[in-house]
Amino acid sequence: LGGVCHINRFETNMTEEADMADATQDAVSAPAEAGSGPDHPDQAQLAEKAATEAQEKIDAQALPIRAYLDQTVVPILLQGLSDLVKARPDDPVEYLAAYLMKHNPKNKK
Repeated sequence: LGGVCHINRFETNMTEEADMADATQDAVSAPAEAGSGPDHPDQAQLAEKAATEAQEKIDAQALPIRAYLDQTVVPILLQGLSDLVKARPDDPVEYLAAYLMKHNPKNKK
């Protein structure tokens, strides 16, 4: 019976730890109070942009390989290959590399 009592205390401790973790998560994900944000709208916009970029990076890291490539590389690569076929340059690899660098959507301003 002493072993059963020990197991029950262990289960109680695990439940309490889980409840504390849930409470911590709720506090972290709770919306901020009005007026508790940055003092300047520019700071808020920069913070929102940084958060969005961070989330996109996390999302991209979580994608399966095929989905990641389909969303990031394939569209520009197909456009470059289409342009390459039309131009038929002497050095197709150099041409494609230059096309990709010139048309990289991440470099658009």
